[in-house]
Amino acid sequence: MSKRKTTAGKTAVSDLTPDKLRQICHPETFTFKSTAELQAETQIIGQPRGTRSIAFGIGITSHGYNIYALGANGTGRATAIEHFLYEQTRSLPVPSDWIYVHNFAIPHQPRAIELPAGQGVQFKTRMSRLIADLRQDLPQAFDTDSYRETITAVQSEFEQARSTLLQALQQEAAAANFGLVQTASGFAIVPIQNGQQMSPEQVQQLPLEARQEMEQQAQKLTAELEEVAYRIHELELKARQTMKQVDRDVAQTAVQHHFDDLKTAYANDEEMCVYLTEVHADVLNQIDDFTSPVDMDSPEEIDLSRYEVNVLVNNAETKGAPVIVEANPTYTNLFGRLEYEMRDGLLTTHFTNIKWGSLHRANGGYLILNAHDLLKHGDAWEALKRAIKAEKILMQPTGMMSNGQVLAKTLDPEPIPLRVKIIMTGSVGLYYGLFEQDEDFQMLFKVRADFDSVMPRDGDAELAYANFIASRCHQEGLRHFDATAVAKVVEFGSRLAEDKRKLSTLFGMIADLVRESSYWAGVNGRNDVTADDVQQALTERTERANQLEEHIFEQFLDETIFIATDGSVVGQVNGLSVIDTGDYSFGQPGRITARTFMGDDGVIHIERETEMAGPIHEKGVLTLNGYLGGTYAQHQPLSLTASLTFEQNYGGIDGDSASSTELYALLSSLSEIPIKQSLAVTGSVNQRGEIQPIGGVNEKIEGFFRLCEARGLTGNQGVLIPASNIDNLMLHERVVTAVADGKFHIWPVKTLNEGIELLMGLPAGERQKDGSYPEGTVHQAVQARLLQLAEDLNKFGEDDEEDDD
Repeated sequence: MSKRKTTAGKTAVSDLTPDKLRQICHPETFTFKSTAELQAETQIIGQPRGTRSIAFGIGITSHGYNIYALGANGTGRATAIEHFLYEQTRSLPVPSDWIYVHNFAIPHQPRAIELPAGQGVQFKTRMSRLIADLRQDLPQAFDTDSYRETITAVQSEFEQARSTLLQALQQEAAAANFGLVQTASGFAIVPIQNGQQMSPEQVQQLPLEARQEMEQQAQKLTAELEEVAYRIHELELKARQTMKQVDRDVAQTAVQHHFDDLKTAYANDEEMCVYLTEVHADVLNQIDDFTSPVDMDSPEEIDLSRYEVNVLVNNAETKGAPVIVEANPTYTNLFGRLEYEMRDGLLTTHFTNIKWGSLHRANGGYLILNAHDLLKHGDAWEALKRAIKAEKILMQPTGMMSNGQVLAKTLDPEPIPLRVKIIMTGSVGLYYGLFEQDEDFQMLFKVRADFDSVMPRDGDAELAYANFIASRCHQEGLRHFDATAVAKVVEFGSRLAEDKRKLSTLFGMIADLVRESSYWAGVNGRNDVTADDVQQALTERTERANQLEEHIFEQFLDETIFIATDGSVVGQVNGLSVIDTGDYSFGQPGRITARTFMGDDGVIHIERETEMAGPIHEKGVLTLNGYLGGTYAQHQPLSLTASLTFEQNYGGIDGDSASSTELYALLSSLSEIPIKQSLAVTGSVNQRGEIQPIGGVNEKIEGFFRLCEARGLTGNQGVLIPASNIDNLMLHERVVTAVADGKFHIWPVKTLNEGIELLMGLPAGERQKDGSYPEGTVHQAVQARLLQLAEDLNKFGEDDEEDDD
């Protein structure tokens, strides 16, 4: 490190050497020439804590041990967990198939039946073949001479018995001059004379005694007729029952072997045996559905859909336990849906219209959800909690309502037992919010898996980056990276992590850089990606997003925005800030000025007074008062009025990273010692004058460097940063080169005193036992000025009192 002397002869803080500004990844440390030599890997990278938690969560089978994986977006948690689970669950047993079938006892409640993996489709095929065979075999069974002869015999026996009863009654009626005639409503007893039915008029002409005798005889015969009719009805019922039993016996003979085969195949499955028995009975009870000829005037086929099988979950092709990622966790996507269809102008549905949800597919395995997406659908979240607690998937079809009227009948499918492990990914804030506000959450998601956004940078981590790049290239068909390109991506990982000792685990952003670098390698006509292609991808990415930065930079160059990069000015210092535009952030310098004068209002910050400052910035300003009082007001009053502001700032500001900068400006104004405008400053300060770390240090340095470079590097320009931010430095190569050439400097400061000496070129001064500071020091000048302001204010007050007298 180079040394710089103060005017008092003391050694000031040393500026940083180039090796401290960027952690270079040397390509020669890799044993491969191209990532084509590496195998695609799917393990979770750089997350030992999260990996152990996931392994614990999938290993423990007790109720409620579902997993919440928390961390920053872009760490690739969902994808990494999915691949990890695939590897861990490949050897686990494949879960069962689930089918829905008709419930013959309660038709609106379809029955759910569990079958071994792959047998759902087999059973559906067997049932389809069964119905097809029955539709062929049953009509043939009834189209035989023996069947027709049997039915004819039964019918003939009935007709003969019927005829015998009617003939006997007819003879009895004839003997009494009555006859038995057929009417529209059945048989009737009528009087006969000379072989002809008597008319009412003829009956009335008979003598009274004859009519009375006739009526008595008619009543007797009518009673006998009713008895005969009853006996005929019983004979008809018996004949029908006989024919029905014949039909059932014929059908039973025709179908028995089909059902015997099916029942034998599922003899060990009680639920299936019950269902097949019900199907068997229904077929025998509904023989006409299979034997009735098709009416050519109305050729609509008889509905046999009650015998269909709805294979809801088919695990025939599943290897191990299923791992399902649900990207859109709505209620229907999780729990399935019941579809409706229009028939004859009416909405209707059927158990074959029951469709699976992600819970059905993941049953017996793992379901990965994004907590933020899930909580957008409150009904889905509440239903999921109920399902986990009840350990069953209950489908609740959406009510088909219009103006209070039901438009369609619905179904109430039998719930399916739920045996699934839920893995939710989400932010840290959401985790704590759910833990505190949702009493069910902590009981149902007992495993916390922390995913960090960074990991330690060492040889293994750099090789893990290379393996990740290789995986992306293999899986997406990208151009492979040579060792120099991998090294460049590793350096980008440290820049993204804002720490040269670490690498970022935001692999979504790393993957994007890999894709873009592959593209530019193709544009440049290269088969493999090189470091130049990676650098071009980064440069092109910046140019796509930095339009605002360019507009502001033009205003610096044409001096629309005032920033000095040489000379010295009292009460004026170059501060540094970061502007974030979403997908791009950049640093820019800003002028901070201070004016001090007599009064007792303390430090007035213009941004604070105009409500342009955030709470953290206000805290930083209040800290200045603590420093001033502790440093200068132990033996004298602190009486002053000071005005601080960010010049030409017309937007809001927040953060305390400029608090040290503001204090330097304030001390310069009080001491009337000028500050070098060739330097810029960033850093938070506490009440004891210690410089604290800040964020965005790389962007801030590069923002000021770019302006100095555009105006011409003099060798005197540089930036003061907190010493605790050294490890956060991953600066652009242009900055590193300028520092190596002695054209730009970066000083790490630990205390305000170190910064004072660099900025003002004078010793800061150490407090002596009597509370004073040595002559010729900055603190002595400030203390003297404060004392003068206090005395002047007091004298001014006394003069005012004398004038009043």
